[in-house]
Amino acid sequence: MARRSRKRPYGDPHPELDVERLTSGFPSRIEPGAGGEPFYVAISRQRDKTYVCPACGQDIPAMSNHVVAWAAGGLFGPEVAADERRHWHTNCWEKFGRARA
Repeated sequence: MARRSRKRPYGDPHPELDVERLTSGFPSRIEPGAGGEPFYVAISRQRDKTYVCPACGQDIPAMSNHVVAWAAGGLFGPEVAADERRHWHTNCWEKFGRARA
């Protein structure tokens, strides 16, 4: 059986990042991150893709709910901050991603 790849063909331009969709397309809230800076945080839509959690280094299985976080204000603008978003296990975000007051 032939396997179809979802990767962008070599030489094709990167698709434009829609920051408006990231910030208002699905429910997100602002929370403090580990350094105290504000982060947009959203519950990810279930996707058929596996991510690696930056806190524990373990896979986040496909089709499982998890947290997506990215800086609310970035030095290089909202497009770069949204492009550097990370997918976290919900418990890992609560333990390691958020600042404790």
